[in-house]
Amino acid sequence: MESQSQSKVSMCMQCGMCSGSCPESGMTPFNIRMLVRKKLLTRDIEASIPWYCTSCGECTLRCPRDVKPSEMIFELRSALVEEGEIPLTIQKALENTYVQKNPWGRPRPKRGAWVEEAGLKIPHVKDTQSKRLLFTCCIQAYDPRCTVIPVNVAKILSQCGVEYGILGAEEVCCGNEIRRMGEMGLFEDLQQGNAAALEKYGVKEILALSPHCMNAFKKEYGDLGIKVSHYTELLAEMVAAGTLSFKTPYGKKVIYHDPCFLGKQNKIFDAPRNILKAIPGLELLEFTSSRENSLCCEGGGGRMFYEAEVAYQRNSEKRVLEAIEKGAEVIATACPFCVMTYEDPATDKGLLVRELSEIMMEAR
Repeated sequence: MESQSQSKVSMCMQCGMCSGSCPESGMTPFNIRMLVRKKLLTRDIEASIPWYCTSCGECTLRCPRDVKPSEMIFELRSALVEEGEIPLTIQKALENTYVQKNPWGRPRPKRGAWVEEAGLKIPHVKDTQSKRLLFTCCIQAYDPRCTVIPVNVAKILSQCGVEYGILGAEEVCCGNEIRRMGEMGLFEDLQQGNAAALEKYGVKEILALSPHCMNAFKKEYGDLGIKVSHYTELLAEMVAAGTLSFKTPYGKKVIYHDPCFLGKQNKIFDAPRNILKAIPGLELLEFTSSRENSLCCEGGGGRMFYEAEVAYQRNSEKRVLEAIEKGAEVIATACPFCVMTYEDPATDKGLLVRELSEIMMEAR
């Protein structure tokens, strides 16, 4: 029986919109139009090529025939995973997730350690009336650079009287990147485990701190019957309602980068910008390619765990140079993946990288 993906691929008319819009095409060996053609005609695909995809989704957005080329990439990777033809770093990330429920292999019992380390007292979601769950990304739970994000958001919510809870050590990877790395069985395991926890504790709302987690719960888990949003959506509503305000001027020129999973894939463009516009003294700048045309930072789709085998100018480096040309002092974003990919090239050029919550805390 022909798979749904193969049926979709047969609709391809080789117009080139996918490869023309792909941030990797022309810089790496990755050419999604060629992959579609090979899948359709020869099935002869070099094993390393599919791993260059960042899963930004631009190809699927641009395809006039709704072929969904990005889904085809995940299917190709799945076949490679089953055959064991995967980069060692990807294999390690998948093994870590299987054992410790996060790609970095950090101890599962330490998942909620950021709460205690910050001196916060946050109840388990089961002990809240609202049953609003604050869900942290694996990076935000474990990486020292990004643990400040859940701490900041938690403080802002508490200061504004918003009730919420966490899962603590019971929280596990959402599986968004695991699915995109092709490990469908492991993704289903994570999906089922998370769905069971949500049902067990009667969660009514998920406030995701990462666009990647939000995307998984919103689009990959089926109908959970639960409201799912990114934290910037709630905080932007609070700014509009006057329940969240900023008193300390932030006298810097800030250029905002739209994360792929927040912007082009989930159409959340205005909430982060409205928060930044509400901060006194902040001058908001825009990249030439912004909103749904935003240039991918190259952190998604498993690329956090895969080093490209060819030398080229990274998108993060291009963005940093453009930010400097536009006179920006700070690159702001609302995704931990983007923070991580921009941090090194920006620091080398004397430019600050700040997640939105960091700017908000400075302006409180």
